[in-house]
Amino acid sequence: SFSSDEVIRKRLLIDGDGAGDDRRINLLVKSFIKWCNSGSQEEGYLQYQRMLSTLSQCEFSMGKTLLVYDMNLREMENYEKIYKDIVQYSLLFFKENSIAAAHEKISECKKQILQAKRIRKNRQEYDALAKVIQHHPDRHETLKQLEALGKELQNLSHIKENVEDKLELRRKQFHVLLSTIHELQQTLENDEKLSEAEESQETQMEAEAKQ
Repeated sequence: SFSSDEVIRKRLLIDGDGAGDDRRINLLVKSFIKWCNSGSQEEGYLQYQRMLSTLSQCEFSMGKTLLVYDMNLREMENYEKIYKDIVQYSLLFFKENSIAAAHEKISECKKQILQAKRIRKNRQEYDALAKVIQHHPDRHETLKQLEALGKELQNLSHIKENVEDKLELRRKQFHVLLSTIHELQQTLENDEKLSEAEESQETQMEAEAKQ
């Protein structure tokens, strides 16, 4: 029995680049068998057309595969040429450049690294500032809130004035009430003293009359 890997490899070998060549071949064989066993001329002609269509698809797929194969060969040749050029350029570079040039290149790379670190640090600071700014409302929203607070403060000021006016009125009313109570108390005291004087006088008159 074949393993799953062997089955996959066999299918890839039969199917080419996975474009369905094995399916087309199977379809062609089935069409040929049906064409051989066709009972009528119309059915045979239909199977014949199907076989031609399948053959055209197979030829097209084969042509495409050949084109891809040729293209891959040219790409491999191009890559080999590029590789040789790179090797030659590298050898030439190491021959023509001295140790001083290498140190200069290293120094330039260090400068670029420092610059990259500064850029990264600045970006991190910008990101941190952006996050802080995002937590605060924008200018338009802040002005709207300030305007709403101003209106609310003005409303509270009017309420405070009304309360103070009411307190002042109640204070005056309470003062009048205290004055009235004081006068009433004074009147009651005077009436009480007058009653005591009249009772004392009557008592005295009764005593004189008995004598």
